[in-house]
Amino acid sequence: MRKIKVACSPLTNVIYAGKTIKNGTMFGANKEDVTMDCLIAVVGHALKFGAPIEICTPDGKVEFEITVKDMR
Repeated sequence: MRKIKVACSPLTNVIYAGKTIKNGTMFGANKEDVTMDCLIAVVGHALKFGAPIEICTPDGKVEFEITVKDMR
């Protein structure tokens, strides 16, 4: 059973979800645009987390930081 993969297209900047082919390096024909769903999920996660989210390398070096500001 193949797992569902989520990835951002470097060409279109669209986040896709679907099953992959070619050793998990390419999406098959039934990929779906899940960009807004992913972004809304990250916003919800960040707001509940309550602090900047740090994305680190395996050795602990911070590569990215995600902060969400509630504008409602």
